This record gives sequence, C-alpha cells and structure tokens, in this order.
Amino acid sequence: MNFIRNTFAIIVGLSIVACTITFGIRMVPEWRVYDGYTPFEHWNKFLASMKGNSKFFGFLLFISGLGTTIAGVATAIIVKYAKVAYAILIGFIMLFVAMIDIVVFPHHPTFYKISIFLIYFPFAWLGGKIVEVIYNKIQRKSKTKNAS
Repeated sequence: MNFIRNTFAIIVGLSIVACTITFGIRMVPEWRVYDGYTPFEHWNKFLASMKGNSKFFGFLLFISGLGTTIAGVATAIIVKYAKVAYAILIGFIMLFVAMIDIVVFPHHPTFYKISIFLIYFPFAWLGGKIVEVIYNKIQRKSKTKNAS
C-alpha cells in the first residue's frame, strides 16, 4: 500500500511542478508566442524566440524553484515515511528533465545551465524539510499533552 501511496505522491509532485511552470510562463503576455495552451507543445520554437531574454530564463529559474518547493511540500505531506527523501526525489527527477531539456534544445543561456543544479535539489529539500519540521512540532505537542 505504501508503494501506491508513494507513487501517487511523486505523480502529484511532478504535476504541481509542471502546472506551476506552465502557469508561470502564461502569466506574462509577451511570452505567448505560440497558439497552444501549454508552452511545452512548441518548446523548441518558444525557446528560440526567448533566446537572449535573460529575464525569461531568470523567471523560469524562480518559478521552477517555487514549483519544486510546493511539490516537495505536497509530496512530503502525502508520503508516510522518509518525507524529505521523497521531496528530494522530486528535485532529482526535475533536474533530470531539465538536463534532457538542455541537451535536446540548445537555446538555453549558460547561467541557466549552471543554475538549475542550484535550484532543484535545495528547493525540493526545503519543501520536504518544511513538512518534517511541522510534523515534528505536532508530534512534540501531542506527546506533551499525553504526558500531562
């Protein structure tokens, strides 16, 4: 049963990151250079049109970090054990996807290629750590109530 629960948590976390990045890109009207709803349908054309736009790639790093943190929180809430480890797994999967993106589509600036290593793991860890700290505080409060 834990396997299904953990798999569901990973799928939920990855969906949260994908939705956060998609909605983040859709927020800025100047970046809507494609007809589809999601930018991933025409990602190569989209990245080529953003070449040289460091504001876009900076925002993409920010929104990826935010999405990874939220996904880490959601994943850590759903899993029963090893909350931080599963949150970091979200960061690892997103780093793997970002690396494939960089290899397949050559339109990314150098600062983005370097910064993704500094974004996904720490922010995913932060999301898992937030939940772990909250759960530990709740456990301590319940133990002190039971001891009284």
